Amino acid sequence: MAAIEKKPIKITETILRDAHQSLIATRMTTEQMLPIIEKMDKVGYHSVECWGGATFDASLRFLKEDPWERLRKLKDGFKNTKLQMLFRGQNILGYNHYADDVVEYFVQKSIANGIDIIRIFDCFNDLRNLETAVKAANKENGHAQIALSYTLGDAYTLDYWKETAKKIEEMGANSICIKDMAGLLVPYKATELVEALKESTNLPIQLHTHYTSGVAAMTYLKAVEAGVDVIDTAMSPFSMGTSQPATEVMVETFKGTEYDTGFDQNLLAEIADYFRPMQEEALKSGLLNPKVMGVNIKTLLYQVPGGMLSNLVSQLKDANAEDKYYDVLEEIPKVRKDFGEPPLVTPSSQIVGTQAVLNVLQGERYKMVTKESKKILSGEFGQTIKPFDAEVQKKCIGDVEPITCRPADKIEPQLDSYRKEIAQYMEQEEDVLSYALFPQVATEFFKYRQAQKTKVDPAIADTKSGSYPV
Repeated sequence: MAAIEKKPIKITETILRDAHQSLIATRMTTEQMLPIIEKMDKVGYHSVECWGGATFDASLRFLKEDPWERLRKLKDGFKNTKLQMLFRGQNILGYNHYADDVVEYFVQKSIANGIDIIRIFDCFNDLRNLETAVKAANKENGHAQIALSYTLGDAYTLDYWKETAKKIEEMGANSICIKDMAGLLVPYKATELVEALKESTNLPIQLHTHYTSGVAAMTYLKAVEAGVDVIDTAMSPFSMGTSQPATEVMVETFKGTEYDTGFDQNLLAEIADYFRPMQEEALKSGLLNPKVMGVNIKTLLYQVPGGMLSNLVSQLKDANAEDKYYDVLEEIPKVRKDFGEPPLVTPSSQIVGTQAVLNVLQGERYKMVTKESKKILSGEFGQTIKPFDAEVQKKCIGDVEPITCRPADKIEPQLDSYRKEIAQYMEQEEDVLSYALFPQVATEFFKYRQAQKTKVDPAIADTKSGSYPV
């Protein structure tokens, strides 16, 4: 095998998006972010992930902030650093599939308002659900990065990942991200995977993982040695646990080697000092639960993301059935297999987990079926890597004819009707997109915004309740 070209490792900083989403339920406000931007802009990051994922919903729902205004303010502050967002393919930032005109317009407005790199993923790795977003990003001269939702299972071989990477390159993507949302990628498997992807594509490879299972920093080390181009890290006050490895630790790890980032540790220390009081305040208030700061090795044993485990515990507690915990953990892989072995990431993780809980509590498998489970088995989310279990599919959806085409092909254009529905509230073009994704939440926010302008002070929503998945 030819020698791998060595070069400094590039870093994407996640503290303004995934780090606070993973640890404090996406509650960092724009005003908390702005004072530190000037220093962050001097670090030399490859990019700063600061938008998308759950930040959009949380801004509107809990913080009473306009996410578009946040993006514009961040863009004004970051003069030298590219801004990055997470985008759920045809789901955009919501939980349903949207029409192509909504996807295209959202991409257009995201780039127009300041996004440089759009990381686009699908919970089934169904590339058909990514086509529209990639084409739209290319049209707007944005950087389209396609993320592979990493998971384990018989069908997820190195050949599968290599073939998928080739297809991604053919689609016109600018780079590939290995998105390890559950922290399942262990160090030596990372070596194998990165080397395999490097053989099959010329696109840059980025690696995103979570510290949940305790191996993430070692995984990054082996991935960098294998030739990965970019890694995702978080400033130390909001790193580790269910977040990413610490930026300063990874910078120090590669110092003096051929992978040296060249970052200034004194500057990083100043940035960490800025965020530390936020971490301490979040711990005091209960917003940051110490449980999410530790290592949960069960993630590797059951291949279940950390957030999904806490959801299961909560559901069983509500049903006074906490003694069924291990029964549910055994049921999850069975449901996942019945559903075509999809990766467990939003929204498939919540759907599979809830169905497993119902199967155990009812004492009969699929006696009660959620509408989301029916959507999966009806093909509304797209195609899974393996076929659905035919008997389970029949029991759950009866004689319904499953969708076999790209699901969005069945959705008529939506933008014009959304515009009419919110005409009385629109103050900017972007409002129609906020409404398209979260009609009720956005409408409440628009009312709040209007009330603020007329000096009426309605009760502000509790900013410390609720949580968001990846």
